[in-house]
Amino acid sequence: MTTVVEAQYRGIFQPQLLVHALSYNLDRPFLHYGDDQIMTAGDYRDLVSQYLQSLRALGLARGARIGVLSANRPEVLAVTGACLLGEYVLVPMHPLASLEDHQYAISDSGMEALIFDPESYNERGTALAGATDGLFALSIGPASMGLNLCELAGKMEPEALVAPDTSPEDVYRLSYSGGTTGKPKAVAGTHRVGAAMLSILMAEWEWPAEVKQLMCAHLSHAGSAMFLPTLLRGGAMVIMRGFDPLKVLQAIEKHRITCVLLVPTMIYALLDHPRFTEFDLSSLETVFYGAAAMSPARLRQGLARLGPVFFQWYGQVEAPMTVCVMRRADHVSDDPERLASCGRPVPWVHVELLDEQMRPVPDGVAGEICVRGPLVMARYHNRPEQTADALVGGWLHTGDVAVRDKGGFLRIVDRKKDMIVSGGFNVYPREVEDVLSGHPSVASCAVVGLADPYWGEVVTAFVVLHTGEKHCTESLQALVREKKGPAQVPKVIECVDELPLTAVGKIDKKSLRASYKLCSDRTVTQ
Repeated sequence: MTTVVEAQYRGIFQPQLLVHALSYNLDRPFLHYGDDQIMTAGDYRDLVSQYLQSLRALGLARGARIGVLSANRPEVLAVTGACLLGEYVLVPMHPLASLEDHQYAISDSGMEALIFDPESYNERGTALAGATDGLFALSIGPASMGLNLCELAGKMEPEALVAPDTSPEDVYRLSYSGGTTGKPKAVAGTHRVGAAMLSILMAEWEWPAEVKQLMCAHLSHAGSAMFLPTLLRGGAMVIMRGFDPLKVLQAIEKHRITCVLLVPTMIYALLDHPRFTEFDLSSLETVFYGAAAMSPARLRQGLARLGPVFFQWYGQVEAPMTVCVMRRADHVSDDPERLASCGRPVPWVHVELLDEQMRPVPDGVAGEICVRGPLVMARYHNRPEQTADALVGGWLHTGDVAVRDKGGFLRIVDRKKDMIVSGGFNVYPREVEDVLSGHPSVASCAVVGLADPYWGEVVTAFVVLHTGEKHCTESLQALVREKKGPAQVPKVIECVDELPLTAVGKIDKKSLRASYKLCSDRTVTQ
């Protein structure tokens, strides 16, 4: 039972902010989707109410785990809103995960209902529902099995939205990793973290005066963080079912888009598209990018072609979206180290670079990025030992190794676990990748360490070349030797058509290691 004093000083969380944002200017267009369909803020409010009533009618009680497996569509945002107001725990399902990993997430989370998009995931949704006893299968539209949630919601009369009596440590989301470092684990997202994330997004991100946002990132993942700021700023979102570079360019011109959230691989695809110059992209004021490192060479190219529109965020699921930012004016095109930076810490969190003994390191010396503050997760779900490891010493240990310059900008040299030890020398893959990506033939690349009986590990590069370019191993090796020295030179360079990606657009290095593991006849000994 909440006491009078607790109620008097309780903070404002996402459910209350959602109700507030949907209490005024309801005639304004909010969602554009499909073939020029428009949903007003009032329409969206009513849809949230109908979905909430439907979930309650099915007997789902407060705290029930509800999974979502869907392409981008307005119903995903309706489910998100309904879960916030119904005090359900939303479990976004990795759109590229295996059947085994999806089944694991269902079991590990204690999922009671799975909402799936039959247009994109009918086969997977059907398989998951058929293999799980007692799981509600709810389809967004007609499907071969399960209950049509859209049809059920359409029978409900919209009601006024009421925010629940939320506590800061109540869990509202279980966000599973993509499994790139082993079995997927879930971060228990609490309302404390959600409120901190939203406050930082509103205060630190450089939003256009008129928010007309293109949403092609997954709405069930990073894209979900964007809908409340857009609502609160009176903006609108143009929803694409997924990322298609040509359709993105067309949408920016057609809808006069002012901001878009992209991951680096999406930006590369836009810049490399043969029809890039055909479209008027002048309305674009801010490109929010993050989730993975962006090549300084490609970023310089983007600045040249789009202007000073790039805004970088750095964070991770354990401290979501914004630990550091690099603002538009911070993108100095003739400074490679600045372009390799992830920005400076925001003032809403405590950030230190710590060594192995958890001592702060001086400027210019590599240390692990460690974070304290209300943005930091409470725990991993059902993983007490991994929680203790991640939060040892009262800090969130991000696993990212960085150096700080005299201006306070952090430059990530790599993931702590990805550091390569070759012939006794430490090699940070990110630094080699930044050099390789500066070669005119290279569109994108990834560097990993692969086991070798002589060197321990060999520096191995996987390179995607620009169309028409030919394999250029010697010139790439010479470039790395010139810029970084002989210990960093990749001993193996594989040209590939594409690099495997996780759901949030990060290069899947676990998959690369598994697919291209050195065999005996390719062992490098000199």
